[in-house]
Amino acid sequence: MSGEKLVGIVLVSHSAEVAASVAELAKGLAGGATAVPVAPAGGTEGGGLGTSAELISAAAASVDRGAGVAVLTDLGSAVLTVKALLAEGDELPDGTRLVDAPFVEGAVAAVVTSAAGADLDAVEAAAVEAYSYRKV
Repeated sequence: MSGEKLVGIVLVSHSAEVAASVAELAKGLAGGATAVPVAPAGGTEGGGLGTSAELISAAAASVDRGAGVAVLTDLGSAVLTVKALLAEGDELPDGTRLVDAPFVEGAVAAVVTSAAGADLDAVEAAAVEAYSYRKV
């Protein structure tokens, strides 16, 4: 699979620790999925709680392999920050998409699907489908 263009995944949380932990969990549950470019973008540059347009832009650039970038967010201002970056038009790589999915389950589904070599539409669909995962 080396050389194959994979969809990049960016995980945006208000907490750097949460974003990094969900990235680690998703890659681990995807059998390691070491080839999948996944980047956390959590918290602020100073290490506090919040969201940072600069961290999100840098994370998206770092995972862009030419097959698109799926961005999953946790809450409110993370969504608004990504929407603002997308509206700017030149802050994120071409083919970057905000995915409406549950943060943890969606991240796992996105990484597993990207690891299989799926395109951005399929990665998004798998992440969105995670809303239907029942626990009881």
